Amino acid sequence: MSEKEDTSKEVEDSSSQFRTESKSQLVEKPGFIKEISNLLKEGSDGKPSDQISETHPRKDTLDRHDETSSSGNKPKRNKEQREALQSSETVTSYDSSQLITETSPSPSSSITEMTAECEASVHFLSHETLGENSLQLSEENEKGLGLGSDDFTVNLKAKGLQEFPKDILKIKYVKYLNLDENKIKSFKGADLGDLLGLEILSLQHNELSSFPSEIQLLNILRILNVSHNQLSHIPKEISQLGSIKQLFLNNNDIENFPSGLVSLRNLEILSLAKNKLRHIPDTLSSLKNLSVLTLAYSQLTIFPKVLCFLPKLISLNLTGNLISSLPKEIRELKNLGKLLMDHNKLTFLPVDIFQLLKMQELQLTNNKLEVISHKIENFRELKILILDKNILKEIPEKISHCVMLECLSLSDNKLTELPKNIHKLKNLRKLCVNRNNIVRIPEDISHLNNMLGLEFSGNIITDVPIEIKNCRKITKVELSYNKITYFPIGLCALDSLYYLSINGNYISEIPVDISFSKQLLHLEFNENNLLIFSEHFCSLINLQHLDLGKNQIRKIPPSISNMASLHVLILCCNKFETFPIEVCTLANLQVLNFSENQIQKIPPEICNLKEIQKLNISSNQFTYFPTELCQLLSLEELNISQINGTKLTRLPEELSNMTQLKRLDISNNAIRAIPTNIGKLRSLVSLNAYNNQISYLPPSFLSLNDLQQLNLSGNNLTALPSGIYNLFSLKDINFDDNPLVRPPREICKAKQLYTITRYLQRADERDEKILEKIFKIVANNITETNFQFLCQKLNLAISETDRSTKSTVSLSERVHEALDRWKMESTNLLLTTAALSDQLTRALTLIGAYEIMDKITALKLFTCTIKF
Repeated sequence: MSEKEDTSKEVEDSSSQFRTESKSQLVEKPGFIKEISNLLKEGSDGKPSDQISETHPRKDTLDRHDETSSSGNKPKRNKEQREALQSSETVTSYDSSQLITETSPSPSSSITEMTAECEASVHFLSHETLGENSLQLSEENEKGLGLGSDDFTVNLKAKGLQEFPKDILKIKYVKYLNLDENKIKSFKGADLGDLLGLEILSLQHNELSSFPSEIQLLNILRILNVSHNQLSHIPKEISQLGSIKQLFLNNNDIENFPSGLVSLRNLEILSLAKNKLRHIPDTLSSLKNLSVLTLAYSQLTIFPKVLCFLPKLISLNLTGNLISSLPKEIRELKNLGKLLMDHNKLTFLPVDIFQLLKMQELQLTNNKLEVISHKIENFRELKILILDKNILKEIPEKISHCVMLECLSLSDNKLTELPKNIHKLKNLRKLCVNRNNIVRIPEDISHLNNMLGLEFSGNIITDVPIEIKNCRKITKVELSYNKITYFPIGLCALDSLYYLSINGNYISEIPVDISFSKQLLHLEFNENNLLIFSEHFCSLINLQHLDLGKNQIRKIPPSISNMASLHVLILCCNKFETFPIEVCTLANLQVLNFSENQIQKIPPEICNLKEIQKLNISSNQFTYFPTELCQLLSLEELNISQINGTKLTRLPEELSNMTQLKRLDISNNAIRAIPTNIGKLRSLVSLNAYNNQISYLPPSFLSLNDLQQLNLSGNNLTALPSGIYNLFSLKDINFDDNPLVRPPREICKAKQLYTITRYLQRADERDEKILEKIFKIVANNITETNFQFLCQKLNLAISETDRSTKSTVSLSERVHEALDRWKMESTNLLLTTAALSDQLTRALTLIGAYEIMDKITALKLFTCTIKF
């Protein structure tokens, strides 16, 4: 994935989190109705547009709220209602349209209506609508779509189809056909005459390379989705689809704008994202009804002026292009409410853009903007403004006139202070100013009574004003990596605060006030100057996640047992010399990290952690593998890598008791052997054992059928077991830096299991032939006396039958029969053919059969140059 797309996803979280937080106040439509921008954004950056990224430096693990849903109005069944259905539905996802729905239900809510219209028709093709139950349509259509019982939907999503279905379409009168996620390459053999009543056709995620001219027969088609295919050309006959309103051509290989599209006068939504378009023709202006246009991640170097003459355009997505400026004609887009131009090369915004008085969402992340005009005051309806990753040094004071603003993200700029009069933005719910040069948070921030989230990570703030306590609705605060020396007392008065991150500061004491923040669920205090685990933390009885890593804590107070809700406890990089028994009282603990300490032993009481799933005790001072860990039957992930700790030399057989273990990291030790019963770890998915002294893999290793990732680099392996091909799930392998002979290191370098197993299979066949020739050499040249000695060395008993047939069967036949029997017995002990050959040659050397050994040596030299 490109850097543009990565940062696009990053940018999305910031507004997405804000939208999610507000979503509980909205009414959702059940079932198939969702935001159209989910589909449009899928074409632009792979994520729904209601996920505009957080730009704080830390992953948000608890930023989720329950979503309220309720039924919308039940549509009637007549034709007029059916056609109006799209504009009558309520919007689901919290996009700019939701902001409109919630806060300004005025006649200017055209974005809401259009988005709802798109949702009603497009999302009926989604998983929710065309899932397992979509063939039970008579009732579903009546309830969800307001259609009569004669209407019929065919859902053939992800059925492995390789060609367009034929016979099934002749059975019923099809209006809605879903062929998503198949392997259809063309319409060959399809009779589109059977689909004259088709209104919605979805073929996204197939392998289509061409489109038939017969598409013109579908003259009542309203929605066509052929995104995520391999189309390079759209036939001109598409111009005959006069009824089409929504067309999705994103994620294809189209280089030239399809000329037939300009005749689609009823088209309202068009997505051409992620193609190879370099030019948009002036004839596009004929699409007078176009309301939503997505041209994200194309190869446009200039803003196409023709876009400025689409009078009904309300949403324009040009994310991920190479556009460096906007034309003055942009002022003609009087109805534009949403403009996405993240990841371009804009250096300034012309004053003309500030004449777009209906603008409600503006995203300009990752451009080269140095200044924002004071004309931004004209954006009185603006609700979302994302300006992350530019080079802004200040924000104009007149942004305070954007009184409807709810989400303001200014992360990764060069700001030294917040905009003047920011306290006037009474509707502001989320403010992100991460990674700037902000020195202080102004006291008048207390006037932002609707604030839900504050993010100031990566600045040079030294304290937080006590007045923040007046922002009673705040649920999340990020203050990591600043220069704060005293815990901000004002935060303790925020009774809605559930997430607090204050990593990377200089705080050494915890005030008693924090004990009143019993609503806290997530607290990060990593990399501060704490010397003790404060008793006040133990009053946070609802806390689920606590990170106190990279401090100087040596012990845990007994009162930690009060923290019964704690699921995650991180105490890495502290000063623990003994494992604190007090932690073993946390019966609901699921994740525990004690890495980078000085712990030598694990107490037996650790068995009380019945819910533990992830345990990291890497880089400590264990003198042996703590067998007490083997009692943790719920454990799924164990990391005991010792890159900075005392090296372990062996693993106990009791390790096999941990049957739920999925990930095991024993890297950077001095382990010589893997336990012989490791095959009992049937759930193991990942094994990291690099940088050890392992010289072989035990036979039971081949029983790890779920193993997907294996790293055994930097060991002493000379051979891999032939049966490794039975590990069908294995995808990611690394055997680098081993003295491998079978197969050679060159074979393993490519890290392809197929190549390795193919080599081993051929090597087995070769070894089998060599062993058979050795048997013949021995049988034809050994003396009776040496045969008796050989049987002793191989622990091969001579049966009474052998003795009775001695006079009637030749010595050569008896020797060959005995060696075959020995081979069968040894194979049952899981010895390889190569191992049998080595064992036999050693036995022959011990009994002094030098003439035979010379012949065998000559054979082996010969086989080095000859393929069998």
